[in-house]
Amino acid sequence: MESGIIFGIALIALGAFASGSFTIPFLKVKRWEWETYWMIFSVGAYIIFPLLSCFIFSSEFLYVFKAIPLKSLLWIFLLGMIYGVGNLSFGLSLRYLGLSLGYALSLGLMLAIGTLIPPLVDGRLTQIFETSQGSKLIIGVVVACVGIALVGYTGYLKDKKLQNNESQPEFNYTKGVLAALLVGVTGSAMSLGIEQGVPISEAMIDQGTNPLFAINPVLLVLLLGTMVTTIFWCLFQGKRNGSLNNYFKSESSATLAKNYLLCIIAGGIWFVQFFLYGMGKSQMGYFAFIAWGILMALTIAFASVWGLIRKEWKGANARLYILLATSLVIIVVSAFIIGASAA
Repeated sequence: MESGIIFGIALIALGAFASGSFTIPFLKVKRWEWETYWMIFSVGAYIIFPLLSCFIFSSEFLYVFKAIPLKSLLWIFLLGMIYGVGNLSFGLSLRYLGLSLGYALSLGLMLAIGTLIPPLVDGRLTQIFETSQGSKLIIGVVVACVGIALVGYTGYLKDKKLQNNESQPEFNYTKGVLAALLVGVTGSAMSLGIEQGVPISEAMIDQGTNPLFAINPVLLVLLLGTMVTTIFWCLFQGKRNGSLNNYFKSESSATLAKNYLLCIIAGGIWFVQFFLYGMGKSQMGYFAFIAWGILMALTIAFASVWGLIRKEWKGANARLYILLATSLVIIVVSAFIIGASAA
Protein backbone atom coordinates (compact mmCIF):
# COMPACT_ATOMS: atom_id res chain seq x y z
CA MET A 1 0.00 0.00 0.00
CA GLU A 2 1.38 3.41 -0.98
CA SER A 3 2.64 5.72 1.78
CA GLY A 4 0.17 8.41 0.71
CA ILE A 5 -2.75 6.07 1.34
CA ILE A 6 -1.36 5.14 4.77
CA PHE A 7 -1.04 8.85 5.63
CA GLY A 8 -4.58 9.41 4.39
CA ILE A 9 -5.96 6.60 6.57
CA ALA A 10 -4.13 8.06 9.60
CA LEU A 11 -5.77 11.45 9.03
CA ILE A 12 -9.17 9.82 8.60
CA ALA A 13 -8.63 7.91 11.86
CA LEU A 14 -8.06 11.20 13.70
CA GLY A 15 -11.23 12.53 12.10
CA ALA A 16 -13.08 9.44 13.27
CA PHE A 17 -11.98 10.10 16.85
CA ALA A 18 -13.45 13.61 16.60
CA SER A 19 -16.63 12.21 15.06
CA GLY A 20 -17.02 9.67 17.85
CA SER A 21 -16.43 12.30 20.53
CA PHE A 22 -18.43 15.37 19.47
CA THR A 23 -21.47 14.60 21.62
CA ILE A 24 -19.51 14.65 24.89
CA PRO A 25 -19.97 18.44 25.46
CA PHE A 26 -23.73 17.90 25.30
CA LEU A 27 -23.52 16.08 28.64
CA LYS A 28 -22.84 19.41 30.37
CA VAL A 29 -25.69 21.34 28.69
CA LYS A 30 -28.37 22.21 31.24
CA ARG A 31 -32.11 22.69 30.86
CA TRP A 32 -32.15 22.71 27.05
CA GLU A 33 -34.31 20.46 24.94
CA TRP A 34 -32.73 18.32 22.23
CA GLU A 35 -33.88 20.56 19.38
CA THR A 36 -32.34 23.62 21.06
CA TYR A 37 -28.84 22.33 21.58
CA TRP A 38 -28.87 20.60 18.16
CA MET A 39 -29.69 23.92 16.51
CA ILE A 40 -26.80 25.77 18.19
CA PHE A 41 -24.48 22.85 17.56
CA SER A 42 -25.47 23.03 13.89
CA VAL A 43 -24.63 26.73 13.64
CA GLY A 44 -21.07 25.88 14.67
CA ALA A 45 -20.80 22.65 12.68
CA TYR A 46 -22.44 23.79 9.44
CA ILE A 47 -21.67 27.52 9.23
CA ILE A 48 -19.03 28.96 11.57
CA PHE A 49 -16.27 26.36 11.25
CA PRO A 50 -16.78 25.55 7.53
CA LEU A 51 -16.56 29.28 6.73
CA LEU A 52 -13.45 29.70 8.87
CA SER A 53 -11.77 26.73 7.21
CA CYS A 54 -12.48 28.20 3.77
CA PHE A 55 -11.22 31.69 4.60
CA ILE A 56 -8.09 30.36 6.29
CA PHE A 57 -7.12 27.40 4.09
CA SER A 58 -9.08 27.82 0.82
CA SER A 59 -9.28 31.57 0.35
CA GLU A 60 -10.02 31.42 -3.41
CA PHE A 61 -13.34 29.64 -2.86
CA LEU A 62 -15.57 32.60 -3.79
CA TYR A 63 -13.74 33.05 -7.09
CA VAL A 64 -14.09 29.35 -7.86
CA PHE A 65 -17.80 29.37 -6.99
CA LYS A 66 -18.36 32.05 -9.64
CA ALA A 67 -16.77 29.82 -12.27
CA ILE A 68 -18.70 26.66 -11.31
CA PRO A 69 -22.08 26.12 -13.04
CA LEU A 70 -24.93 27.08 -10.73
CA LYS A 71 -26.61 23.75 -11.46
CA SER A 72 -23.65 21.89 -9.97
CA LEU A 73 -23.67 24.01 -6.80
CA LEU A 74 -27.43 23.55 -6.40
CA TRP A 75 -27.11 19.77 -6.78
CA ILE A 76 -24.49 19.64 -4.03
CA PHE A 77 -26.62 21.96 -1.88
CA LEU A 78 -29.63 19.66 -2.37
CA LEU A 79 -27.57 16.64 -1.35
CA GLY A 80 -26.62 18.61 1.76
CA MET A 81 -30.30 19.11 2.55
CA ILE A 82 -30.89 15.38 2.20
CA TYR A 83 -27.91 14.73 4.44
CA GLY A 84 -29.54 17.12 6.92
CA VAL A 85 -32.43 14.67 7.24
CA GLY A 86 -29.90 11.93 7.95
CA ASN A 87 -28.00 14.00 10.49
CA LEU A 88 -31.16 14.94 12.36
CA SER A 89 -32.12 11.26 12.39
CA PHE A 90 -28.63 10.46 13.62
CA GLY A 91 -29.12 12.80 16.55
CA LEU A 92 -32.34 11.00 17.38
CA SER A 93 -30.70 7.59 17.09
CA LEU A 94 -28.10 8.68 19.66
CA ARG A 95 -30.87 10.01 21.88
CA TYR A 96 -32.85 6.76 21.84
CA LEU A 97 -30.06 4.17 21.51
CA GLY A 98 -27.04 5.79 23.17
CA LEU A 99 -23.56 6.20 21.71
CA SER A 100 -22.61 2.55 21.24
CA LEU A 101 -25.72 1.31 19.47
CA GLY A 102 -26.63 4.62 17.84
CA TYR A 103 -23.27 5.01 16.14
CA ALA A 104 -22.95 1.33 15.24
CA LEU A 105 -26.33 1.00 13.55
CA SER A 106 -26.47 4.45 11.92
CA LEU A 107 -22.91 4.70 10.70
CA GLY A 108 -22.69 1.01 9.88
CA LEU A 109 -25.50 1.51 7.39
CA MET A 110 -23.87 4.68 6.09
CA LEU A 111 -20.61 2.75 5.69
CA ALA A 112 -22.20 0.12 3.47
CA ILE A 113 -24.44 2.42 1.45
CA GLY A 114 -22.11 5.41 1.27
CA THR A 115 -19.18 3.33 0.01
CA LEU A 116 -21.11 1.91 -2.94
CA ILE A 117 -23.29 4.84 -4.06
CA PRO A 118 -20.57 7.18 -5.46
CA PRO A 119 -19.02 4.60 -7.84
CA LEU A 120 -22.53 3.42 -8.74
CA VAL A 121 -23.62 6.93 -9.72
CA ASP A 122 -20.55 7.73 -11.82
CA GLY A 123 -20.47 4.32 -13.50
CA ARG A 124 -17.27 2.97 -11.93
CA LEU A 125 -18.93 0.22 -9.88
CA THR A 126 -19.10 -2.39 -12.63
CA GLN A 127 -15.51 -1.65 -13.68
CA ILE A 128 -14.30 -1.88 -10.08
CA PHE A 129 -16.04 -5.24 -9.50
CA GLU A 130 -14.18 -6.71 -12.45
CA THR A 131 -10.87 -6.28 -10.59
CA SER A 132 -9.37 -8.05 -7.57
CA GLN A 133 -9.75 -4.78 -5.64
CA GLY A 134 -13.45 -4.87 -6.41
CA SER A 135 -13.74 -8.32 -4.89
CA LYS A 136 -12.16 -7.06 -1.68
CA LEU A 137 -14.53 -4.09 -1.69
CA ILE A 138 -17.67 -6.19 -1.95
CA ILE A 139 -16.36 -8.60 0.71
CA GLY A 140 -15.74 -5.60 3.00
CA VAL A 141 -19.29 -4.31 2.50
CA VAL A 142 -20.77 -7.75 3.13
CA VAL A 143 -18.71 -8.11 6.33
CA ALA A 144 -19.92 -4.67 7.40
CA CYS A 145 -23.53 -5.78 6.90
CA VAL A 146 -22.90 -8.83 9.09
CA GLY A 147 -21.56 -6.55 11.82
CA ILE A 148 -24.55 -4.23 11.45
CA ALA A 149 -26.99 -7.12 11.77
CA LEU A 150 -25.20 -8.43 14.86
CA VAL A 151 -25.13 -5.05 16.59
CA GLY A 152 -28.83 -4.63 15.81
CA TYR A 153 -29.53 -7.99 17.44
CA THR A 154 -27.41 -6.97 20.42
CA GLY A 155 -29.48 -3.82 20.76
CA TYR A 156 -32.66 -5.87 20.71
CA LEU A 157 -31.35 -8.01 23.56
CA LYS A 158 -30.27 -4.92 25.45
CA ASP A 159 -33.76 -3.47 25.09
CA LYS A 160 -35.21 -6.54 26.76
CA LYS A 161 -32.53 -6.75 29.45
CA LEU A 162 -31.97 -3.12 30.47
CA GLN A 163 -35.31 -1.37 30.17
CA ASN A 164 -34.73 0.64 33.33
CA ASN A 165 -31.11 1.70 32.81
CA GLU A 166 -30.76 5.04 34.65
CA SER A 167 -27.84 6.10 32.41
CA GLN A 168 -30.21 6.01 29.41
CA PRO A 169 -33.64 7.20 30.59
CA GLU A 170 -34.81 7.83 26.99
CA PHE A 171 -33.69 4.46 25.59
CA ASN A 172 -36.22 3.33 22.99
CA TYR A 173 -35.12 0.54 20.68
CA THR A 174 -37.91 0.85 18.12
CA LYS A 175 -37.59 4.61 17.66
CA GLY A 176 -33.81 4.35 17.61
CA VAL A 177 -33.72 1.65 14.93
CA LEU A 178 -36.16 3.58 12.72
CA ALA A 179 -33.99 6.68 13.06
CA ALA A 180 -30.87 4.66 12.26
CA LEU A 181 -32.47 3.22 9.12
CA LEU A 182 -33.30 6.75 7.94
CA VAL A 183 -29.69 7.75 8.65
CA GLY A 184 -28.38 4.92 6.50
CA VAL A 185 -30.54 5.87 3.52
CA THR A 186 -30.21 9.66 3.62
CA GLY A 187 -26.89 10.11 5.42
CA SER A 188 -24.91 8.69 2.50
CA ALA A 189 -25.86 11.84 0.57
CA MET A 190 -22.80 13.43 2.18
CA SER A 191 -20.51 10.87 0.58
CA LEU A 192 -22.19 11.37 -2.79
CA GLY A 193 -22.08 15.16 -2.42
CA ILE A 194 -18.35 15.09 -1.76
CA GLU A 195 -17.83 12.97 -4.87
CA GLN A 196 -19.99 15.33 -6.93
CA GLY A 197 -17.88 18.22 -5.67
CA VAL A 198 -14.64 16.85 -7.16
CA PRO A 199 -14.66 19.52 -9.96
CA ILE A 200 -14.75 22.23 -7.28
CA SER A 201 -11.81 20.65 -5.45
CA GLU A 202 -9.88 20.39 -8.71
CA ALA A 203 -10.61 24.03 -9.52
CA MET A 204 -9.35 25.00 -6.05
CA ILE A 205 -6.08 23.15 -6.70
CA ASP A 206 -5.75 24.94 -10.03
CA GLN A 207 -6.03 28.22 -8.12
CA GLY A 208 -3.11 27.22 -5.92
CA THR A 209 -4.94 25.73 -2.93
CA ASN A 210 -3.11 22.92 -1.15
CA PRO A 211 -4.79 19.62 -2.16
CA LEU A 212 -5.18 18.81 1.53
CA PHE A 213 -7.71 21.65 1.87
CA ALA A 214 -9.32 21.63 -1.57
CA ILE A 215 -12.45 19.89 -0.28
CA ASN A 216 -13.35 22.68 2.18
CA PRO A 217 -15.52 24.68 -0.25
CA VAL A 218 -17.43 21.52 -1.16
CA LEU A 219 -18.14 20.92 2.52
CA LEU A 220 -19.33 24.51 2.87
CA VAL A 221 -21.95 24.13 0.12
CA LEU A 222 -23.08 20.75 1.44
CA LEU A 223 -23.39 21.90 5.02
CA LEU A 224 -25.26 25.07 4.12
CA GLY A 225 -27.90 22.76 2.67
CA THR A 226 -27.79 20.71 5.85
CA MET A 227 -28.32 23.87 7.91
CA VAL A 228 -31.49 24.73 5.99
CA THR A 229 -33.05 21.37 6.83
CA THR A 230 -31.93 21.70 10.45
CA ILE A 231 -33.43 25.17 10.88
CA PHE A 232 -36.85 24.09 9.66
CA TRP A 233 -36.95 20.96 11.81
CA CYS A 234 -35.55 22.43 15.02
CA LEU A 235 -37.82 25.50 14.90
CA PHE A 236 -40.81 23.28 14.18
CA GLN A 237 -39.94 21.03 17.11
CA GLY A 238 -39.24 24.04 19.31
CA LYS A 239 -42.66 25.50 18.61
CA ARG A 240 -44.40 22.16 19.10
CA ASN A 241 -42.61 21.45 22.38
CA GLY A 242 -42.69 25.02 23.68
CA SER A 243 -38.90 25.15 23.91
CA LEU A 244 -38.18 28.22 21.77
CA ASN A 245 -37.55 30.24 24.94
CA ASN A 246 -34.53 27.99 25.63
CA TYR A 247 -32.51 30.23 23.32
CA PHE A 248 -33.03 33.23 25.60
CA LYS A 249 -33.63 31.89 29.11
CA SER A 250 -31.90 29.54 31.53
CA GLU A 251 -31.38 29.28 35.28
CA SER A 252 -28.76 32.05 34.96
CA SER A 253 -27.02 34.12 32.31
CA ALA A 254 -23.82 32.17 33.02
CA THR A 255 -25.59 28.84 32.38
CA LEU A 256 -27.07 30.21 29.16
CA ALA A 257 -23.67 31.37 27.93
CA LYS A 258 -22.11 28.04 28.91
CA ASN A 259 -24.79 26.13 26.99
CA TYR A 260 -24.08 28.15 23.85
CA LEU A 261 -20.34 27.67 24.23
CA LEU A 262 -20.60 23.91 24.79
CA CYS A 263 -22.81 23.43 21.73
CA ILE A 264 -20.53 25.53 19.53
CA ILE A 265 -17.54 23.50 20.74
CA ALA A 266 -19.43 20.30 19.90
CA GLY A 267 -20.01 21.73 16.43
CA GLY A 268 -16.31 22.44 16.04
CA ILE A 269 -15.36 18.91 17.08
CA TRP A 270 -17.92 17.49 14.66
CA PHE A 271 -16.57 19.57 11.77
CA VAL A 272 -13.01 18.46 12.48
CA GLN A 273 -14.00 14.97 11.34
CA PHE A 274 -14.75 16.22 7.82
CA PHE A 275 -11.82 18.64 7.80
CA LEU A 276 -9.44 15.74 8.48
CA TYR A 277 -11.49 13.42 6.29
CA GLY A 278 -11.01 15.80 3.38
CA MET A 279 -7.28 15.93 4.00
CA GLY A 280 -7.07 12.13 4.20
CA LYS A 281 -9.29 11.58 1.17
CA SER A 282 -7.01 13.79 -0.92
CA GLN A 283 -4.27 11.18 -0.43
CA MET A 284 -6.34 8.18 -1.57
CA GLY A 285 -6.16 8.71 -5.33
CA TYR A 286 -8.46 6.61 -7.53
CA PHE A 287 -9.85 4.79 -4.51
CA ALA A 288 -10.82 7.95 -2.64
CA PHE A 289 -14.39 6.65 -2.27
CA ILE A 290 -13.25 4.00 0.27
CA ALA A 291 -12.34 6.82 2.67
CA TRP A 292 -16.00 7.09 3.66
CA GLY A 293 -16.22 3.49 4.85
CA ILE A 294 -13.02 3.82 6.88
CA LEU A 295 -14.31 7.00 8.56
CA MET A 296 -17.62 5.38 9.46
CA ALA A 297 -16.12 2.17 10.86
CA LEU A 298 -13.48 3.83 13.01
CA THR A 299 -16.02 6.36 14.27
CA ILE A 300 -18.18 3.49 15.44
CA ALA A 301 -15.22 2.04 17.35
CA PHE A 302 -14.36 5.30 19.13
CA ALA A 303 -18.00 6.08 19.95
CA SER A 304 -18.46 2.62 21.40
CA VAL A 305 -15.59 3.23 23.80
CA TRP A 306 -17.31 6.44 24.93
CA GLY A 307 -20.53 4.51 25.37
CA LEU A 308 -18.81 2.07 27.70
CA ILE A 309 -17.20 4.93 29.63
CA ARG A 310 -20.64 6.50 30.06
CA LYS A 311 -21.90 3.17 31.48
CA GLU A 312 -24.60 2.74 28.85
CA TRP A 313 -24.21 -1.00 29.30
CA LYS A 314 -24.34 -0.98 33.09
CA GLY A 315 -26.07 -4.14 34.27
CA ALA A 316 -25.50 -6.02 31.02
CA ASN A 317 -24.43 -9.63 31.28
CA ALA A 318 -21.27 -11.08 29.76
CA ARG A 319 -23.16 -12.31 26.69
CA LEU A 320 -24.22 -8.78 25.73
CA TYR A 321 -20.69 -7.45 26.12
CA ILE A 322 -19.30 -10.29 24.00
CA LEU A 323 -21.90 -9.69 21.28
CA LEU A 324 -21.21 -5.95 21.27
CA ALA A 325 -17.45 -6.44 21.11
CA THR A 326 -17.78 -9.04 18.37
CA SER A 327 -20.02 -6.84 16.24
CA LEU A 328 -17.67 -3.86 16.62
CA VAL A 329 -14.65 -5.96 15.67
CA ILE A 330 -16.49 -7.18 12.58
CA ILE A 331 -17.37 -3.63 11.52
CA VAL A 332 -13.83 -2.35 12.06
CA VAL A 333 -12.40 -5.35 10.17
CA SER A 334 -14.76 -4.52 7.32
CA ALA A 335 -13.23 -1.04 7.15
CA PHE A 336 -9.75 -2.50 6.80
CA ILE A 337 -10.94 -4.89 4.10
CA ILE A 338 -12.44 -1.93 2.26
CA GLY A 339 -9.17 -0.09 2.77
CA ALA A 340 -7.24 -3.08 1.43
CA SER A 341 -9.19 -2.79 -1.82
CA ALA A 342 -6.99 0.22 -2.58
CA ALA A 343 -3.82 -1.85 -2.29
